[in-house]
Amino acid sequence: MSRKKNKQKNKAKARTHARELLLKGKLEVTRSGMGYVVVNDSDGDVLVRPGDFNMALNGDTVRVKVVKENARTGKKEGRITEVIERRQTEFIGYIQLSTNYAFFVPDTDKPMPDLYIPLKDLNGAKHKDRVVARLVKWDKDTKKPEGTVVSIMQPEDENDAAMKELLAEAGFPLSFPEEVLEESERLPDTLDTKEISRRRDCRDILTFTIDPVDAKDFDDAISIRTLSSGLYEIGVHIADVSYYVHPETELDAEGYKRATSVYLPDRVNPMLPERISNELCSLRPHEDKFTFSAIFQMNAKGEVKQYWLGKTVIHSDHRFTYEDVQEIIESRKGKYQEEVLLLNDISQRLRKNRFKKGAINFSSQEVRFKLDEKGKPVGIVVKESKESHQLIEELMLLANRTVAENVSKHLVNKKPIPFPYRVHDRPDEEKLMPFILFAKKYGHSFDTSTPESIAFSFNTMLQDAQDKPEQHVLEQLGIRTMAKAIYTTENIGHYGLSFEHYCHFTSPIRRYPDVLVHRVLESILENKPVIDKKMEEKCKHSSERERAAMECERAGNKYKQVEFMKGHLGEIFEGVVSGVASFGFWVETVEHKCEGLVNIIGLSDYDDFRHVESDYSLVGRRSGRSFRMGDKVQVKVIAANLDKRQLDYEWIPGEAGDLKQKKEVKMKKTKGKK
Repeated sequence: MSRKKNKQKNKAKARTHARELLLKGKLEVTRSGMGYVVVNDSDGDVLVRPGDFNMALNGDTVRVKVVKENARTGKKEGRITEVIERRQTEFIGYIQLSTNYAFFVPDTDKPMPDLYIPLKDLNGAKHKDRVVARLVKWDKDTKKPEGTVVSIMQPEDENDAAMKELLAEAGFPLSFPEEVLEESERLPDTLDTKEISRRRDCRDILTFTIDPVDAKDFDDAISIRTLSSGLYEIGVHIADVSYYVHPETELDAEGYKRATSVYLPDRVNPMLPERISNELCSLRPHEDKFTFSAIFQMNAKGEVKQYWLGKTVIHSDHRFTYEDVQEIIESRKGKYQEEVLLLNDISQRLRKNRFKKGAINFSSQEVRFKLDEKGKPVGIVVKESKESHQLIEELMLLANRTVAENVSKHLVNKKPIPFPYRVHDRPDEEKLMPFILFAKKYGHSFDTSTPESIAFSFNTMLQDAQDKPEQHVLEQLGIRTMAKAIYTTENIGHYGLSFEHYCHFTSPIRRYPDVLVHRVLESILENKPVIDKKMEEKCKHSSERERAAMECERAGNKYKQVEFMKGHLGEIFEGVVSGVASFGFWVETVEHKCEGLVNIIGLSDYDDFRHVESDYSLVGRRSGRSFRMGDKVQVKVIAANLDKRQLDYEWIPGEAGDLKQKKEVKMKKTKGKK
């Protein structure tokens, strides 16, 4: 090889090496102040010292340059060269005020610099006030990051501060920027007559919404009428958010950034401003609205004979709550009873058919808090999925599946159109096997020969366990074996629903992927398919924000449960063992679904307990007494820590528990004699 070619090869190698050394990931800052850039691929995490953060904050997506690598261990050290995306721009903390300037000191356990606040941007905040501040500027020209005070927090309103803190920590903005609000305010109140003429007019068809009693954003409506053919025309009408929110606008950028609304016990942190979510796009009764619809011609058995997808204009005749509809179903009386009962019958048939085809019937219980005027919980109600909920759920599933099936048929240059499918992978074998062994102890067997047979086994087990003591534990552990549903352009189907094609089309007010689905579908219907090369990136972002929202919602519920139980210190409740670890076991109260920890130290007076991982239990070495997931126990509330969102329980030997334990110990002794 010539010297010239060698030189070129070495230069190319050097360029490749330089590119390899520049990695993209998320910065995670520890309490000590050290940082790690978590890289998604196999490159491994990169250690970053505080002096090399280069204006990056905890949770930011960054580019990091590797400056040192241990050849033996593969451990890397680097410095951040660029902040690609800020995870959090709003923070909670305190104001420190001097004569000519002010600083905002963040209230966080993840070290970050104070924000410089110009006096004109204090917005009425005084020295030592607790406030929400927004980071507005931080570049090479500004030594300190600059901020502005968004709102002042009232000292007496602990609940408000706690909920805002959860949202801010999860990276959800607490308010909308002025330019976003201005853009939403400029949107017209009245429907454009030319646009109406371009749409299918469904305003003379009976249409209604069914939502929770406290809902304000109604993003779906149902219409129904009987056709001359004897078939029923059932319309699923979805708020046409994409008509108002266009790409490359401030509204769209903010919606994408948030990617989802967050539902906390006392508030909704919306994806889009209320002007859109509660007014323009909310399918309120007695108002004409633009919608994107899936309209089905079906028979009484729920068999779809044909469907139509497209833009519509509707007029909702009535607003039902789930409770209203449930009463009609149970009493068979009420407004539009014939239509409601027919829809319910069709939905139940769709549901039955779905499970017959292999969908897994996991039931889940949610809690709703009764709050006083200050947001303090005065009661907890366990929400159940009833037929009124299933009526809406099945029709939404049908619309989502139909849209995904339709899009999947269209190709551009023999390639699929980039589209945000909602997928759910098959169970992981490693997670599944311990669960199968555990279920066997309760007499439930599994056929693992095919994914379909696994789903059938799950459903058989859930049906057999109905109303038995082990029902709750088998459901909880079964859900944990499942993969998490995500958004992606790679359509692998939805295992849990047993759908080959599935997407989210029905909630664009509160989910950004639904907005993307509307845009792609519209482009296909207009024969101008949009090829979005960044679709997979948008899917990953939406999945990440969805997980953050779910964790935030769980933390909000936990805070309220701890706050509620704080008023019941010293009281005894019946509970079910909901988790087991080497340091104790968790108990969820039957009445309120409030989970707390029984520490193993508190059990030392009774026995020396060891953790049997395969059995999800703690077992006493001397007595053989065990605490297994699903066991009923009695517990006393001994501590409720709001800061840590943590409940501590003490096990109280109860009659039911003692009898069960004595029986088990007696059986073991009898076996030993034999």
